[in-house]
Amino acid sequence: MRHPYTIREIARQAGLSTATVDRVLNSRGNVRESTVREVHEAIKALDRQRTQVRIGGRTFMVDIVMQTPERFSTAVREALEAELPSLQPAVVRSRFHFRETCPPEDLVGILDKIAKRGTQGVILKAPDLPEIAAAVGRLVAAGIPVVTLVTDLPHSARLAYVGIDNRAAGATAAYLLEQWLGDRPGNVLTTISRGSFRGEEERDLGFRSAMRLAEPRRNLVRTCAVFIAHDLDHDNTRLLRERRLSAVLHHDLRQDVRRACQTIMRANKALPDDGPTLPSAIQVVTPFNLPPDVSPVPFMG
Repeated sequence: MRHPYTIREIARQAGLSTATVDRVLNSRGNVRESTVREVHEAIKALDRQRTQVRIGGRTFMVDIVMQTPERFSTAVREALEAELPSLQPAVVRSRFHFRETCPPEDLVGILDKIAKRGTQGVILKAPDLPEIAAAVGRLVAAGIPVVTLVTDLPHSARLAYVGIDNRAAGATAAYLLEQWLGDRPGNVLTTISRGSFRGEEERDLGFRSAMRLAEPRRNLVRTCAVFIAHDLDHDNTRLLRERRLSAVLHHDLRQDVRRACQTIMRANKALPDDGPTLPSAIQVVTPFNLPPDVSPVPFMG
């Protein structure tokens, strides 16, 4: 078990003698299995304490750059503020750069300005365009880690993507529609706000591919017998309560924001490496399984 601690440190943490710890670490035998576990647990405890010492009192300035509707930027701000206590003892300060609509060169200007000024990290939601990817490359060249949130820039130098597997989300929506519609004839409408966002494009591709496999005769245009939306924002929550939506594909934004901040902290050597970043879990939300922070709809028998 690799570790940076002396035998004396481990013995003090475990409440054992240095001779016993030496026998465990060097596999000399004549030690009870429970004692071996105590030594390993002591090393894990020292790891946790070492992490707390590294991040204790440190302040991380994070720039959050997003081209997104106000309802989502507000949700991100609220999620970050709610998660700040979970990041203690580190202190995370944030500068927000939100734009509902803007030409790519404006976003590039924001990113280049951050690169010159400096920051501990950037959380980014932006269109998947070559000029944006180039600006990300300049940030990384300046030693600034970039984490993409909810929509990715896979061909850029970003450190990690945090969010759902958007293609899987689209396929999930197609599966749910097929379960509800069955053999009923009709058309299906898909909408996206902007094709240059990788996440929306991936969801659309996943949906269309799965629909064609399930029912190739069905046209992808308009009918609203079943209506599935993405993101449990204020509008979609209201529409779901009113039964104007059949289901909403949702993911825990607070968890995503927390993971994005922790990824930046790891890039700054304040947290140990946690391995590859996995996609966030996709939740299928109906009026009867709304998250705890949203009032559920009473059962109507």
